[in-house]
Amino acid sequence: MKILGIVGSKRKNGNTSTLVMSALESAKGDGIETEVIFLGDYSIKGCTGCEGCRDTYKCVINDDMQKIYPLLMESDAIILGSPTYFYNVTADVKVFIDRCYCFEVMSKEDRSVWMGINEVLGGRYASVIAVCEQHSPEDMGYTGEAMAKPLEALGYRVIDIVKVLGLFERGKAKENKTAIKQSQNAGKRLFKTLQLNKDIREKLLDFKLSK
Repeated sequence: MKILGIVGSKRKNGNTSTLVMSALESAKGDGIETEVIFLGDYSIKGCTGCEGCRDTYKCVINDDMQKIYPLLMESDAIILGSPTYFYNVTADVKVFIDRCYCFEVMSKEDRSVWMGINEVLGGRYASVIAVCEQHSPEDMGYTGEAMAKPLEALGYRVIDIVKVLGLFERGKAKENKTAIKQSQNAGKRLFKTLQLNKDIREKLLDFKLSK
């Protein structure tokens, strides 16, 4: 099983990166593989609303997002992290989320009717980590929910929305025991969830084979 870490900050050694890596490290265990990508390393164009994905559920824009789609599909869970920019996620995270629109399932007769969850990503798990310079939850705004809600719409089961306040200067996350603990707990919960899901599937398979 695999967990993919997705860092939406331009700072590779910044606080968001530190916390995503901390969560990934805590999620490691028997049978769990981890990988991390930095959205800033990819050249991703914004969704144009062309609707070219409606019949195939594949985005027609040929850019680096085509390298990320397979990583999503081969992962059992993701950990998505973003610092707070004006009460919301970074531009890199927003464009990443928008380009996952191709997985949405809607009625071809009435675009306003949501038909359910695309089985390509449905049933997978996710945790999100939102980081903010200010100390008040109100000043973080929508960062956590702006990641969690779209992932839920895509079929991910969001286990944790980790909100870390009071971090700005590079390296401060490493000194913040509370922040590290929050990220570690999120990673551990994701690991336990995947292990439980694996055990259930194996028992169901054994039951079917024994009939």
